[in-house]
Amino acid sequence: MPSGWMPRAGAHMADTPLLRVEQLSIGYRNAYGVLMPAVRELSFDLPQGGALGIVGESGSGKSTAARALLGHYRGAGERTGGRILIRGQVLDERNPASLARLRGIDIAFVPQNPLSSLTYHLRVGAQIVEVLQSRAGLNAVAARQRALELMAQTGLPEPQLLFERFPHQLSGGQRQRVVIACALACQPRVLVLDEPTTALDKSTEVQVLGLFRELRRSLGVGLVLVTHDLHVVAQMCDHVVVMKDGACVEQGPTARLFEQPATPYTRELVGAMLRLDGAPPEDRAPPAASPLIETVQLGHGYEAGGWFRKPRAAAPMALQGLDLSLRPGEVLGVIGESGSGKSTLGGALAGLIAPSQGQMRFQGQPLPGAALARSQEQRRSIQMVFQDPLSSLNPRQQVGAAIARPLQIFFGMGRRQAWDRAAELLDELGLEAHFLNRFPRQLSGGQQQRVAIARALAAEPELIICDEFTSALDATVQAQVIDRLLQVQARRSLALIVITHDLGVVWRMAHRVLVLRQGLVHEQGLTEAVFARPASDYTRLLLDAALSKRQGDEAQGTLSPSPASRLLASPPLASTSTLPSERTSPP
Repeated sequence: MPSGWMPRAGAHMADTPLLRVEQLSIGYRNAYGVLMPAVRELSFDLPQGGALGIVGESGSGKSTAARALLGHYRGAGERTGGRILIRGQVLDERNPASLARLRGIDIAFVPQNPLSSLTYHLRVGAQIVEVLQSRAGLNAVAARQRALELMAQTGLPEPQLLFERFPHQLSGGQRQRVVIACALACQPRVLVLDEPTTALDKSTEVQVLGLFRELRRSLGVGLVLVTHDLHVVAQMCDHVVVMKDGACVEQGPTARLFEQPATPYTRELVGAMLRLDGAPPEDRAPPAASPLIETVQLGHGYEAGGWFRKPRAAAPMALQGLDLSLRPGEVLGVIGESGSGKSTLGGALAGLIAPSQGQMRFQGQPLPGAALARSQEQRRSIQMVFQDPLSSLNPRQQVGAAIARPLQIFFGMGRRQAWDRAAELLDELGLEAHFLNRFPRQLSGGQQQRVAIARALAAEPELIICDEFTSALDATVQAQVIDRLLQVQARRSLALIVITHDLGVVWRMAHRVLVLRQGLVHEQGLTEAVFARPASDYTRLLLDAALSKRQGDEAQGTLSPSPASRLLASPPLASTSTLPSERTSPP
């Protein structure tokens, strides 16, 4: 038994929960050294093979509690009360050696932000291989083969090709699946999933959730799922814990809690779920209006190889032959699986990527590909809200400075006037003025995303490109932010391009929808027509994956069989006492 672990007195392993949390309290010390509570007296049990969902609004303490299950506390955080038991043994976060032997073997973590959890200068395949060598004791050849199997089993296309890429060369959904592959590498007994499907398209989400279900059923793996997506909770979890302001306000069986919520807050959460019923928004843009932005045969391909390596083969085009026209006041939804070219399209329109083919025009004038070649007015008029808010915000810059910067650059405001306007924008998005003095790392994922949206709105643009802008938001905040954007859009005839995996967001916001697959336009048209009568099998697959409510085999016949059977059939992992490096240890 590892040092630092104590068996629970009087416990019998046969009836001991796989995971038990007893009166857990966590606090963070502010700049003055005062301990501020983040989690208060949280308690729950997770049985063998069970699945527990933790839901609540941004800042409710969900992610703080999830990280504590691995003995990890961000920044100045610390456990102030209670205890955590894994298989009847008390977790001692003060013993680094004990934690190192625990992480990845008994319990593994899938973080919300895959980009920040991967090492940017190492190829993704090498990072999976290192986990397998240091934690599973595999040699280099076996570890590489196993890494490729894990990449295939999590739904990554062309594993041999993606194995050699760096994290920034993958889409958000592909990065998330790499992180999931790292977590599954040593077949842990408990998986803690912090927003694991945020960056996944619906068809891939079905595959990944099916993999988790089969692990749970066949190996008795316990799942702790932290998410704002109540649809995923309804499909995956037996029991739900609802958190608000760091405390549990309600918990119980999933079916009962969704059908008969006992508290007003839970009723608000359930009522805010986006659904594909009702009517989509009306297109109020003038039919004869001149296009705000248009593209002709737009295309882009990423270079294979690097500075010191010649390309081994021509890389496939990420985007090709795309014709697009968007009028003032129109909202276009762009959907498709991870790697379909959605974010490449957004980056090209925003000037972050200079497309290798085609032409773009904005307000009737040529639109250069690179942002530096555009006029200041063009840069102001086209803004972007990114999928990963943390990587798009300067970690050394306070929130107020980030939002004030476009106000100072584009409108010449002084510092005080710009900060006052920044406070107004935050207030409209549900954040108080004191957030202006915080740094991005001191905010939850949902709070970071609202700061990014406020920064885009500060420039008063004509077009906002929203790349998965609701991915980090809980249901209630998501509804608020969508309503806020639609109000601004209607008042100022603002055009929106909404790039998302969430078809509920498209149905709620978009007048038209564009379906991409492997860089090509598969289908486009009015939202209601495309959703009601999809013309292609691929669009029908996306819709079926989003609408399916079956738990076990919702995708049989439309998706390939779950690859988890191959994962479970792999030989047991060798035990090892080698401690992982700081870089590859799960947080």
